[in-house]
Amino acid sequence: MPQFIQERPGDAALIEPLLDECFGPDRFKKTAYKIRENIVPQPELSYVAVEEGRLLATIRYWPITIGGTTPALLLGPIAVSPKLQGKGIGVGLIRETLRVAQDLGHRIIVLVGDPEYYGQFGFENAAVLGFKLPGPVEEKRFLVKECVPGALKGVTGMLAGAPLIPLPPGRVATQAETTRLTEQLAALSPPADT
Repeated sequence: MPQFIQERPGDAALIEPLLDECFGPDRFKKTAYKIRENIVPQPELSYVAVEEGRLLATIRYWPITIGGTTPALLLGPIAVSPKLQGKGIGVGLIRETLRVAQDLGHRIIVLVGDPEYYGQFGFENAAVLGFKLPGPVEEKRFLVKECVPGALKGVTGMLAGAPLIPLPPGRVATQAETTRLTEQLAALSPPADT
């Protein structure tokens, strides 16, 4: 069964061939790639699916701004090995990373993708809300998700890459993060009397 884990430094060398296999070398001409030029993905939201040492899938999120002021994330690319597509790995990666993004306090996520597929995760048309991309894209494929109710209110404008703002060391975990982590801990049994 595939395991979803944060991307490790050694995974980058395996991710690029997977992206080539899924999207081809012309992917660099796409508008979403232009936005991602000269920025780095959010490490806490860059995940891979692995099984028995094999990399099966990847997903990344990138820091952006909308209208030059509103912080957001750009989701993508997400790629699953062609032999394993349709088995729920992509859906699992998206659900897990969206949950983590919300736990970390991210408010808005945008992407370019199939509206029928991404609608199941709560994405809707971004172009009709006044969002713009710095290049061509089929309008119906330009999507946005509000992670916090009301986050999209009054937000419009051009998307642009933003510098990575790392999580500060020693930051206090959110209540959602704390609850999720403590639920994963194994119950401790009291020490045996000796």
